[in-house]
Amino acid sequence: MTSIPRGTRILMRGNEAVAQAAIDAGCRAFFGYPITPQNQVPDYFARHMPEVGGVFLQAESEVAAINMVYGAAAAGTRVMTASSSPGISLKQEGISYLAQSELPCVVLNIMRGGSGLGNIAPAQADYFQSVKGGGHGDYRTLVLAPWSVQELYNLTREAFDIADRYRNPVLILGDALLGQMMEPITIPEEVVDPARLPRKTWATDGAKDRPRNIINSLYIEEPQLEKVNLRIDARYEEAARKEVRVAEEHLEGARLAVVAYGTAARVAVTAIEEARSGGMRVGLLRPIALYPFPSDEIASLADRVDAILVAELSLGQLVEDVRLVVAGRCPVHLLGRSGGVVITPADMVEALRGLAGEDRG
Repeated sequence: MTSIPRGTRILMRGNEAVAQAAIDAGCRAFFGYPITPQNQVPDYFARHMPEVGGVFLQAESEVAAINMVYGAAAAGTRVMTASSSPGISLKQEGISYLAQSELPCVVLNIMRGGSGLGNIAPAQADYFQSVKGGGHGDYRTLVLAPWSVQELYNLTREAFDIADRYRNPVLILGDALLGQMMEPITIPEEVVDPARLPRKTWATDGAKDRPRNIINSLYIEEPQLEKVNLRIDARYEEAARKEVRVAEEHLEGARLAVVAYGTAARVAVTAIEEARSGGMRVGLLRPIALYPFPSDEIASLADRVDAILVAELSLGQLVEDVRLVVAGRCPVHLLGRSGGVVITPADMVEALRGLAGEDRG
């Protein structure tokens, strides 16, 4: 156990909370490479992983780091990597291999402005990459999208359990604001002892008392590969039944709804309070899991409101999935900013007034 105070409220940076959560979840291997704005993550692991007998290694590249994750996961270790947008792009081939090899791990993306190298400001333009797979093949990553430092801690701990449950990579999707901000959070007393976790009978951890295990993503015979793909897809279907996470605020009786996640959802809370104080009936639906997507919840919402405003720090990615689910039940509008520009509450209130037919003047 690291020496951090527990059971009381402490001030902690988002990136550091993720690393502490991973250690508390029994993660004992971290492989990464520096990139702003997630650099406090490897820095924290470098200082605190030795305290619990774990392995920290700064790899020579993002590509090397994700392949080290593959090796540790194959050996049954709870393992993690972290990066920011262009670094996550470099990891996509390895993430595809991990998914096809049915290996659990946790990947943190503290998103920055893009495309290309972009800048180090907060953005949400990696949504498509995150929820559609990102790399090649018929696979998905399970995606959790916290909106506070406390949720960064809590969902990171959950991510390791989810990864083990479905033998699949789980992606924590944050952004530069969440990673850099400091907020008071509670670190619980309980930590996971890796030695007490259920044995991963499929892992390549020594075959003295059992037949050897083989970890592989190469299946030359087409029917064999399809069989593996269908087995993995069945887990995604199970996750769609069991792992949807969504939060709602002020939606009872609402005529307008905002759909947003992460930082954009925090902005929405302030905007909605102002709009409601002016007499508008508006609420918030916040997906906490982006994959599996809260399709039933959004479809139900579309049947109850006059219009939906999707707020995101991109030029329109989340809005496409919302429109697919809504399927014309009500109008779906986009409020998006790009390149690290953050939506303001005033921007959102103006957009809501427009949807309500109010005078913007």
